Amino acid sequence: MTSRKTNPQLVATIDNLKAMTRENDAAIWRDIALRLEKSKKNWAEANLSKLERYAKEGETVVVPGKVLAAGSISKKITVAAYSFSGAAAKAIAAAGGKTLTLEELAKSNPKGTGVRIMR
Repeated sequence: MTSRKTNPQLVATIDNLKAMTRENDAAIWRDIALRLEKSKKNWAEANLSKLERYAKEGETVVVPGKVLAAGSISKKITVAAYSFSGAAAKAIAAAGGKTLTLEELAKSNPKGTGVRIMR
């Protein structure tokens, strides 16, 4: 499936994730790239309350979409997403967690081990 996206940054992210899949034989990056190729209305939007409810302390979570600030978070987790609302990024950092772009996580964890996808 060819990408019909017009945002050059998004197209580059999708291409880089697919390249990481080919280089490292890690299907997780292809899965995330295919989710980002879908219509934006079908992208995942995770609130802080959902991350608080389902993520475990110290876990790495990927949101193939946007992280929103509804709710609160007290766990120290690493969250990678295509985008974050400003308040969500601040709340994650205040809880001792870390925010990453999808490409940063793919470079730091090329095999994608120990990563949970949050829808």
